[in-house]
Amino acid sequence: MFKGFGKKKGKPDWENRDRGILVFENTGDVIRAENVLKAKGWNIRVMGPPPEIRTGCDLVIEFPLIEELAVMRNLTEVRIKPVQVVPVSSALLEPVDLLQVKEFDKYGKYLMVRAANMKITVDRDTLLIVNISGGGCPDVPYLAGQMVNRHLHEAPKPKDIGHTLCAYALQIAYDRMVEIC
Repeated sequence: MFKGFGKKKGKPDWENRDRGILVFENTGDVIRAENVLKAKGWNIRVMGPPPEIRTGCDLVIEFPLIEELAVMRNLTEVRIKPVQVVPVSSALLEPVDLLQVKEFDKYGKYLMVRAANMKITVDRDTLLIVNISGGGCPDVPYLAGQMVNRHLHEAPKPKDIGHTLCAYALQIAYDRMVEIC
């Protein structure tokens, strides 16, 4: 009787339902909202905004649209208000994945992970961080100075030593690199 309502294997349950995106005025609000919603147990993702709704902030939060009222209640409790709540109703409104992974040289010796404009490159044999680049934030040279030529698992985490959107994006790339290596 209820065929078609069962769970599909392989994807989180909410990915198969209607999704919405929360658009914020600035990146600080996105990071605060992400922390609040994840602490409350919401399965959300920070993504890049689709071009049609880009307003200056380079990040949006994707969430299960059916939970909009509860999500908004959680954000209202901490006085965070998105500029827009947009249902993902067409391919043109699909948020953009922040992460890209690329192998360098024909033997795959180097692996680069890019999150937004920040990139981290690691030598796959030694797990040394060989490059940190991208972004335009003032702490990028400091982040690179602290992380390059260090072992991936011994380098300081960008979120512990940086304070900008670039450090936030680099943390996303770093986390993905640790997962891969």
